[in-house]
Amino acid sequence: MERRDVVIVGGGPAGLAAARHLSDLGVTSVTVFEREQEAGGIPRHCGHTGFGWESHRRIWTGPGYAAALRRDVEGLDVRTGHTVLNIENSVLRVQNSDGVGEITAKQILLATGTRETPRSARFIGGSRPKGVMNTGALQAHVYLHNHKPFDHPLIVGTELVSFSAILTCRHLGIRPVAMIEENARITAPWPGHLVARLVFGVPVSTRTRLLAIEGREQVEAVQVLQEGRQMRIACDGVILTGRFVPEASLLAISPKVLLAGNVQGAVKTSGRCWRDGWVAAQKIARSLT
Repeated sequence: MERRDVVIVGGGPAGLAAARHLSDLGVTSVTVFEREQEAGGIPRHCGHTGFGWESHRRIWTGPGYAAALRRDVEGLDVRTGHTVLNIENSVLRVQNSDGVGEITAKQILLATGTRETPRSARFIGGSRPKGVMNTGALQAHVYLHNHKPFDHPLIVGTELVSFSAILTCRHLGIRPVAMIEENARITAPWPGHLVARLVFGVPVSTRTRLLAIEGREQVEAVQVLQEGRQMRIACDGVILTGRFVPEASLLAISPKVLLAGNVQGAVKTSGRCWRDGWVAAQKIARSLT
């Protein structure tokens, strides 16, 4: 069985920052497992700018930032296309294209990030046509495949990622019909709703809840409840944003692993996740010595 001093699960900003800093601190027996075929995490799918200042004092697009993170770990043991199936004590079961193997580690860092709540967990009624997706899927359509899944979608949610969805839509000329929020105020910092309406032309409605989706092949409209009144909004897509939950399924088996980044619960920027990885590396290096 292969043995390492440190195994990092997740090749996003937190995981790659930890690997880089561990190497700088003299810890060389480190392996990073990333389930995707390319490391870099969520920024790989975010084509807009605003990444890199907190960690590198540079401003990049998301893919540019992900590329910088990959350059930081060149020469280190970063294994893409590897999925950690479970962790029991110090043993990790890992699957790749060759099958399933095991590896032991003195220290394990879980940096698996977070995910948006899917439709199935939001109790949204109606039919199940094409054109319903979360922000991550939208970014993959637009930035990775240059595909336009709809022309006039409805955006559900007003977190920072919801406004990122607007920027993603603009990349291919997609014009959202509206943005809705169940609560009395938007979740993102003020003046997010003014930016959406005045800069991007997207009206924002608070106290508005999505009830059902209509359509056979493609989304045709949605039913919403706005301040006690049911309304119908014509659209050809629905973007379900935010309501992040940690990707912490591995914690059920091994609750004592160290955490870094958004898997800890509170959603942070990529730069803060990078900082989390850097701090975690210091803790791990101290524990090994």
